[in-house]
Amino acid sequence: MFALYVGLFFLLFGRLLFIQITGEAKGEALTALAESKYARQSILAADRGRIIDRNEEIIASDTLSYRMVAVLDEELSDKRVTRHVAEPAQTAKVLANYLPMEESELVEHLTRTEEDQAKGKRKQVEFGKVGSKLNHETVVAIKEEELPGILFLEEKKRFYPNGIFASYLIGFAQRETDEKGHVKTVGKMGLESTYNDLLTGTDGKVEFQADRWGFTLPKSEKAVVAAENGFDIKLTLDKTIQNFVEDAMNEVEKEYDPKKMLAVVVDPKTGEILAMSQRPAFEPSTREGLTSNWLNDAVENTIEPGSTMKIFTLAAAIEENKWDPNAYFQSGQYTLFDRTIRDHNRVGWGTITYLEGFQRSSNVSMANLLEKIGDRTFIEYIEDFGFGEKTEIDLPNEATGIILDNYPSERLTTSYGQGSTVTPLQMIQAATAIANDGVMMKPYVIDEISNPNTDEVVEKHTPEKKKSPISKETAKKVREVLATTVTSEVGTGRNFALDGYSMGGKTGTAELPSERGGYLSGRGNYLYSFIGMAPIEDPQLITYVFVQQPKLKYGEIGSHPVAKVFNPVMESSLKYMNIVPSGEELVEAPTIDDYTKKDVSEAKVALEQLDYRPVIIGEGGPVQIQYPEKGAKLSQHSVVLLKTDGATTLPDFTGWSKKMLLSFKMLSGLDMRIVGDGYVTEQSVSSGMVVSPEEPIVIQLKRPAEIHKPKNENETEEEIMGG
Repeated sequence: MFALYVGLFFLLFGRLLFIQITGEAKGEALTALAESKYARQSILAADRGRIIDRNEEIIASDTLSYRMVAVLDEELSDKRVTRHVAEPAQTAKVLANYLPMEESELVEHLTRTEEDQAKGKRKQVEFGKVGSKLNHETVVAIKEEELPGILFLEEKKRFYPNGIFASYLIGFAQRETDEKGHVKTVGKMGLESTYNDLLTGTDGKVEFQADRWGFTLPKSEKAVVAAENGFDIKLTLDKTIQNFVEDAMNEVEKEYDPKKMLAVVVDPKTGEILAMSQRPAFEPSTREGLTSNWLNDAVENTIEPGSTMKIFTLAAAIEENKWDPNAYFQSGQYTLFDRTIRDHNRVGWGTITYLEGFQRSSNVSMANLLEKIGDRTFIEYIEDFGFGEKTEIDLPNEATGIILDNYPSERLTTSYGQGSTVTPLQMIQAATAIANDGVMMKPYVIDEISNPNTDEVVEKHTPEKKKSPISKETAKKVREVLATTVTSEVGTGRNFALDGYSMGGKTGTAELPSERGGYLSGRGNYLYSFIGMAPIEDPQLITYVFVQQPKLKYGEIGSHPVAKVFNPVMESSLKYMNIVPSGEELVEAPTIDDYTKKDVSEAKVALEQLDYRPVIIGEGGPVQIQYPEKGAKLSQHSVVLLKTDGATTLPDFTGWSKKMLLSFKMLSGLDMRIVGDGYVTEQSVSSGMVVSPEEPIVIQLKRPAEIHKPKNENETEEEIMGG
């Protein structure tokens, strides 16, 4: 027996010695076995890149949401800690206060039967839609109930804080599970789809050792590979102007229930698109309202432009020195070979001047001008204005449209906007040449793309000039004529006159193709449009609007619903941009000096003498930061922020813009909760109060359309065809 035990001892000792020296057992590395048993990996989810406006306001971003899980497996609990749902009835009673599920349904969901247990089924359960995408407040409230077995898994979801805001431009992204079971957010439409690869980040990971329950083992080391977030896309859109557009379109949609609507606002000096929207629209977070049409109508669809095309026929005539506004022609009808065209009132207005013909939107006036210009020369101008080819905007699937040029009759109808097709974006691009003294600007919607991991700008878009189709002198003369369509008693653009601003533009009423061939007929069965610019002497904005097949009231014409989009958008946007109204003297704004390091009382006096409104952040002493900085051009009565040491006394924020409010918030460090867009109307803490960073202050903003109710117009005119 002694020899046997001694032999076993040496055998065991030898085996241990072998394992210690070689690190192997049964031909496998013990380290690898241990790793496989205890090694765990946690994914560090990367954020999808943000889409932001020109002022870095969020349009789309990732936000944290939670998914609730209930652990039903009793084996995961021990005598010390209960890690499963031990009391389904009590747990269900509590959860019913937070989830839209009946208590009885929850009890059934949380109960694991003996059969489930015997077959190893339902070790943990989820709660479908009602238990996913939970917000932080709900999760905190449930956690405070300290319910055993109720866990929350973090996940990212795409957040669109502005609802239907530019939905067909932005598109949407949704979570998908690939073949390997990995869940990620994928762009399905719009910019989210086009730039999906750039927006998608690279997940990181944390590798560590854990026990069977997932708790990290003591003294285990973690290996971290950081996540790389997706690239950010900064747009040329201005959230405030975009909201003006959305508000106006919502009102018109509610009142007229049109089949389609579209509005685009652009800066003619640069080609930057400041707003773009269409109806129907949809909610990107839920896809509610999304129809079978997934196209961005401004870029991917074509229309017959109607009489808005007459702008460019006029421009060609002026450039060719064939325009005499005071010459006369016989209105009513015009015959070319076997083709007779008529004015929209069929009989015309007798013998009238070409200027009156343009103001009345006479098709016959265009036919006579075409004869003077020469139809081949006219088509060359139309091509120079960019029609019939892509604008090459930074958006996908751009349509080209078709300029009919096979027969003289096709060139004739093109002169007044029928037959040939264009995109709204081509109309906008061509109009920049009129507004910008003959220089045509390429439209673009992406300002820059940046890498948030390195703060590097990887792609920057800048204004791009295209071929100038007309001279500066011609552009000025065209603008003068466009202004008369609004101011003349016989002008078709009278409904589009702006309050306080000079403007000019052209109406359009295009026929719509019928599925049976030919064109639709009947009241309201047209595409009504308007393209306008203001102030007309030096346009700062161009807005193009169309409304298709609105339900017009008795006595109304097609320009009414179009004007109810165009007018509030233009007036509010010009005021927002601090464009001086007509009749007010335009004064060159002086540049501000540098007041940093000066005593704040001295800086305050100097600024007040220049008719600025200095606002002090702090108690006094030397100025640490000023906003705006040295060199900025400021008009009289502008606010200048002066940051000093000490507690902050609240000013009266009434009338402040959101941009200035955000600057004050950043410099002061106060907990300011900003609600709404536009300009400040209310604040929860009165001016003159000294506040601490811990005290919340709610600031209410309203858009100009909400502050000032739009004027009512009760005009009645005959239906204008071709106008």
